[in-house]
Amino acid sequence: MKTIRGSNLIITALSLLIGAGCSNYRMQAPVPDELRTIAVPVFENASGFPEIDAIVTQEVLREFQREGTFKLARLENASLKLLGKLEDSKTQPLNYDRNFSSRTSEYRLELTARITLVERGSGRLLIDDMPVKANTTFLTRGDMLTGLQDAQPRVAKDLARAIADAVLAYWPESQ
Repeated sequence: MKTIRGSNLIITALSLLIGAGCSNYRMQAPVPDELRTIAVPVFENASGFPEIDAIVTQEVLREFQREGTFKLARLENASLKLLGKLEDSKTQPLNYDRNFSSRTSEYRLELTARITLVERGSGRLLIDDMPVKANTTFLTRGDMLTGLQDAQPRVAKDLARAIADAVLAYWPESQ
């Protein structure tokens, strides 16, 4: 009987400690309620990859939906507008074919976007032309174009996460 009471006491004490440790945790993002609708027009594309603008824009929209802080809205109904420009893409060789030392077998693809976040009501710039980068690797298997096409959705998804994180980071937790 004493061990049951002792274990209940330990469980109660642990529950109190865990509860006290989580007392400052906030479930809600620090974004003000009146700024929780966002419009994301199709990104401008100066990257050199055709159609990557549509892929990145779609992934950014998905990431905002997944994250849940912002509600997607049409431009005329949104409190925030996120503008993006894909400005640079680079491929860097990583590994070479053992049989042919001059033939690259693996590359790194880096994609850079510049984002601007505008509060529509006041026109105030919250984020002004901030660079955001993402990268991924891909194998060529002798076909560079197919490797690049396979890598684009992955780098777009990573870039979308980085963009959503940058937008959310504008509002510090202490506000």
